[in-house]
Amino acid sequence: MPEDPRQALLEIAKDAAIKAGKEVLRIYDSGDFKSYEKEDESPVTSADYKANEIILALLHEQTPDIPIMSEESNNGTLADRQHWQRYWLIDPIDGTQEFIARSGDYAVNIALIENNEPVLGVIYWPPGETLYYASKGHGAFKSSPLESKQIFVREFDEPAEDVVVIAISRRQSREKVMSRMSSERTYQTLPLGSCSLKACFIAEGKADVFLRIGVTGEWDTGASQCIVEEAGGKILSVDFAPLTYNQRNSTENPDFIVMGDKQINWTDVVKAEIGKKK
Repeated sequence: MPEDPRQALLEIAKDAAIKAGKEVLRIYDSGDFKSYEKEDESPVTSADYKANEIILALLHEQTPDIPIMSEESNNGTLADRQHWQRYWLIDPIDGTQEFIARSGDYAVNIALIENNEPVLGVIYWPPGETLYYASKGHGAFKSSPLESKQIFVREFDEPAEDVVVIAISRRQSREKVMSRMSSERTYQTLPLGSCSLKACFIAEGKADVFLRIGVTGEWDTGASQCIVEEAGGKILSVDFAPLTYNQRNSTENPDFIVMGDKQINWTDVVKAEIGKKK
C-alpha cells in the first residue's frame, strides 16, 4: 500500500516542534527573555516569538503551499482564510504563564487542519524531551528518553464506581472545578500547567477529564484534539458540541471539556450548568 502522505507532514511537524522546543528550553534555562502583554491582556514572551519564527521558517521551507495560522502571527480575517482546505495551526508556546512562572509546564503545539478538522497533532514538552503525536486513523504515540509507545485513554474497570482523575490548572480554583462535577462520583485532582499537557495526560491515561473554563484559541486545541481522539477520547464544547476550526470570524474557543474513556457518560459526570458564565 502507498504511504499515507500525511506521515511525511507529520515528520515535518515533529521536527519543527522539537527544534523550536529546544530553543525555548535554552531560553527558559538561561532566564534571558522579555515578557509583554498583548491587547487581550494575555502574556507573551520573546521566547514565544522565537519559537514562532523557527516553526514558520521550517514549515514555509518544507511545505510552501500550506498556509499557516499561528497565535503569534497576524492571521487576517475569515474572508482571507475561508478558502483554506488545509493549513497548519500553531501555538509556539502553550502555557506562557507557566513558562514565565518557571513551573516547566509548557509545550509547543502544531496541528494540521483539513476541511476544518484536525488530522495531525504534535505536542512537544521541552523540559522532559517528550513528544506526543498522532495522525488521524493511525493512533496516538508518546516518545521520550524513557519510553516510546502507543498511548490510550484509561479504561475504567467499574465505570460507575471508579475514581475520576481531574486534571486542573495550577492557577484554577479546585472548588470552582468541583462545583461543576456530579456529587455522585469520587474524584482526585491532578494539578498541571498548559492545556495541551493536560490533554496529553488524558490521552496516555494519567487523568480522565479536564474542564477548560476561560479564554483559549483554536491553536490551543487543534493538536490536542487529534491526539486525544486517536487515543480513544474526545474534546467537545461544554454544551457537548464539536469544536470548530476556521469557521468563525473569531478564533476564540468556547469553554470545552477533554474526556477520556468513552464508556463513561460524561454528560452525567459534568453538570450541564458548566456552560453558564459565573
